[in-house]
Amino acid sequence: MERIFVKDLRDHVGEHVRLAGWIHHQRQLSRLAFVVLRDATGLAQVVVEDEGLRAQVAELLPETVIEVEGQAIDVSDAPGGVELRAPAFSVLAAPAAAPPIELRRRQLKEQLPTLLDHAPIAFRHPRERAKLELAATSIAGFRSALDRLGFTEIQTPKIVAAATEGGASVFEVDYFGRSAYLAQSPQLYKQIMVGVFERVYETGPVFRSEPHETSRHLAEFVSLDAEIGFIADHHDVMAVVREAVAGMVEGVRAQAAAAVELLELELPSVAEEIPAVDFTEAQEMIERATGEPVVGELDLAPAHERWLGEWAQREHGSDFVFVIGFPMEKRPFYTHPDTARPRFSNSFDLIFRGLELSTGGQRLHRYDDYLAALSARGISRDPFEGYLQVFRFGMPPHGGFAMALERWVAQLAGVANIREATLFPRDRQRLTP
Repeated sequence: MERIFVKDLRDHVGEHVRLAGWIHHQRQLSRLAFVVLRDATGLAQVVVEDEGLRAQVAELLPETVIEVEGQAIDVSDAPGGVELRAPAFSVLAAPAAAPPIELRRRQLKEQLPTLLDHAPIAFRHPRERAKLELAATSIAGFRSALDRLGFTEIQTPKIVAAATEGGASVFEVDYFGRSAYLAQSPQLYKQIMVGVFERVYETGPVFRSEPHETSRHLAEFVSLDAEIGFIADHHDVMAVVREAVAGMVEGVRAQAAAAVELLELELPSVAEEIPAVDFTEAQEMIERATGEPVVGELDLAPAHERWLGEWAQREHGSDFVFVIGFPMEKRPFYTHPDTARPRFSNSFDLIFRGLELSTGGQRLHRYDDYLAALSARGISRDPFEGYLQVFRFGMPPHGGFAMALERWVAQLAGVANIREATLFPRDRQRLTP
């Protein structure tokens, strides 16, 4: 008999079926036992009435891997409205000990450090698994949206010869006796590939050696990147960001409906045109509203992002808002300045429900401009020769963006710490499991 998944059980009411999974929980009563089986798709209730079988099942620890054959019966108050009767059990693998986390609870009661220490078990919990489903379906939606727009997916090196952003927040590695670095982003390579495909994207890990101990930073995260050729300015890039985010929402809606329901989430709506506010105007609004002196600062503090998120919801009914025109001083060397205001850039941040989600903008595309930009910042051109050669031989006006997957999932799921929405997070303290 072929195994079926729990999600398909309702399609087999009245039939003899075979399930396989883990013992999520069991409850022994005087004349029967309820065993809850969990597989990758949900929970199913198995009713055990035979006294001898009940005694055998009572000896099985939580997370015992089993197969169960039985009759699928329509029962309204059972999980999913179906339960198995007259079962026969086979044990496929018995755990060596009871799990250190009580997976039977609707929500885990353990503190975050405990959950992270025992992540291989914690991820089995339906609500924890649901967050990972949000990540998977978001990536699928991102890919689908950009594929529709004619982008080509690429995979770039993660060991590089120079710091991508020209800064010090890199992990140095020994590369056959030479110094190399884990890539901070695929930025340089995706720009190069605009000269090949015009429109490219990548989903992959990036690494930041930044001494953060915050709820929003990680040392390794998944970056969703895109780069677009033949643009007028950063507004063309923002239009693609809008399509990418809308695709991610649709991916979750279409492929992770059960996870959304379990986590009791409200998916954001994405307007045809996401509202935008200039950086200096945003600072002036914040200063007027809070009395806090922020005009002249070079970036937005987390509290300012939260204020702008509330403003966008209040004034525009939007979960998203672009902040455009950041000072050049705070942007990487490859950023294109605003020709009308050279101190400011053709760049943006996208804020989602009060948290910076994406950064992007227009890039320089002329060789001489790159030489001048590197010189102005005191950055040697030598490590970038491979990158710079593409601009010597003709590149169109282009731009792109990067988006942090874990931030997106954390904010979508409404969790307080990004580590709650990350598969095996890496930070200053944690390198295992």
